[in-house]
Amino acid sequence: MIRLRGVEKSYPVGTGRVYVLRQVDLDIQNGEFITIMGPSGAGKSTLLSILGMLDNEYTGDYFLLDQSVHDLKPKDRAALNKQYIGFVFQQYHLIDDLTVAENLDLPLSYRDVPRREREAIVADTLDRFQIVGKKDLYPSQLSGGQQQLVAVARAVVGNPKVILADEPTGSLHTTHGRMIMDLLKRLNQEGTTIIQVTHNEEWAAYGNRTIQLLDGWIADPARVPVSST
Repeated sequence: MIRLRGVEKSYPVGTGRVYVLRQVDLDIQNGEFITIMGPSGAGKSTLLSILGMLDNEYTGDYFLLDQSVHDLKPKDRAALNKQYIGFVFQQYHLIDDLTVAENLDLPLSYRDVPRREREAIVADTLDRFQIVGKKDLYPSQLSGGQQQLVAVARAVVGNPKVILADEPTGSLHTTHGRMIMDLLKRLNQEGTTIIQVTHNEEWAAYGNRTIQLLDGWIADPARVPVSST
């Protein structure tokens, strides 16, 4: 489903360059639950941003469903992102002046889904995530766990093939964190490919494979599987 070959990310510093990612080769199959781990500054979030097409300033080859992402024009890359990728951020990134229902509607509107169809999809998603009673509330009226639940719902409302989760439980206490991880696991069991970045060993174990990054390199070429919950 996803193939990276020789992907590198660097910045000019003085007369040289500082590398954030080095020669990353990675294959991710449809339906996997991948955990990316490593110390701060290892390149985890940068790698996730490249996979999510939020960062296009890199060298190397990126293939998504056999499409050459690295060769696409910005407009075509954006269309591919909207069609296949859902993103869950640590800090939720909900729109403060939109209700829960309006936040869920937003990514569908970007895809030019007709209004009546959007309303049906949003209603189904609210029901699926058991947040119908929150639909008219604003993010400031929700707890942190509820906001992250809405953020996950927003990520999946368009039925993406891949969900990228960057420290999705980092600002939550354990109970809400486990709720979010159980939800991601359930989505994975339903067929969605999940790629998460985390420092938490317990949350890492929800995946079926762990990628270790160290100073921008994949530190464990064997990519030994971890136990699944």
